[in-house]
Amino acid sequence: MSIFKWLQAALQYIGEGVVRIFRPSDDEYPNIGVQPFAGDSFEEDA
Repeated sequence: MSIFKWLQAALQYIGEGVVRIFRPSDDEYPNIGVQPFAGDSFEEDA
């Protein structure tokens, strides 16, 4: 019976990993887009 519990635990471990890889992302980053440059440009003295 021990082998069946081990096999079940192994399959559950692998299954949870597969689900985590292929589920939709749960990141909650703000939708801010590209930010324009607002500083001074660098001018090298010749």
